Amino acid sequence: MATDRDILEKLLAGNQRHVEALPDDYFAEVQTEQHPNVVAICCSDSRVSQEGMWGIEQPGVVFTPSNIGNQIWDEDDGERIVDGGILYPIHHTGTDVVAVVGHTGCGAVTAAYQVAIGEEPPGPQGVDKWVDQLVPVIEEALESDLIDADDERVINQLVEYNVGYQVRSLCEADEVPDGVSVYGFVYDFQGVYGDESGRTYLVAVDGETDQAALAERVPDGYEVAQRSLLYDG
Repeated sequence: MATDRDILEKLLAGNQRHVEALPDDYFAEVQTEQHPNVVAICCSDSRVSQEGMWGIEQPGVVFTPSNIGNQIWDEDDGERIVDGGILYPIHHTGTDVVAVVGHTGCGAVTAAYQVAIGEEPPGPQGVDKWVDQLVPVIEEALESDLIDADDERVINQLVEYNVGYQVRSLCEADEVPDGVSVYGFVYDFQGVYGDESGRTYLVAVDGETDQAALAERVPDGYEVAQRSLLYDG
């Protein structure tokens, strides 16, 4: 079993390799300012690499906040507000595209589902806060006709529902200016949507989940990246 010192050494060694691999001008265009193309709100998970999933190798391209359950909101003195990690690049760096990225096998969605059916929250309080915010979304999903509670894919159906819900909520938020595009994806590393691990599947665009409408938005050659557990069966 690795000790704390072993882990520290691995971190420092990894950073050393990172430093040695960088070209001299790697940060030249972003040293004093940033203008990322997209802000991607992802679920906090060690299996989900925010730059890696898009093949990004340069700094300054993706603004990368994350939280438990890829939720677009936070709470301030009991009031639900849009998370500052999303709003900062929109209002201060000229970013006008948001990607909400959930992932298959999401522990946050699983925990919220368990609470919704009567089990205890997982704890500690810092985790429960985010799970509690997610529970009403899961309850709404279970009350809809889109979720099959007897399907072995029920958690992943709920993951997709949550992504669509978060996209729709962001589109409706007063803090988000008109003209900002919001895409919803599910990152699949379990072969749930298809046979290619690591593919992101487009499941919502600007609050729209109709599959025909989404098909019109997908560029030629990337049709495989549009798939749904809720609407394709």
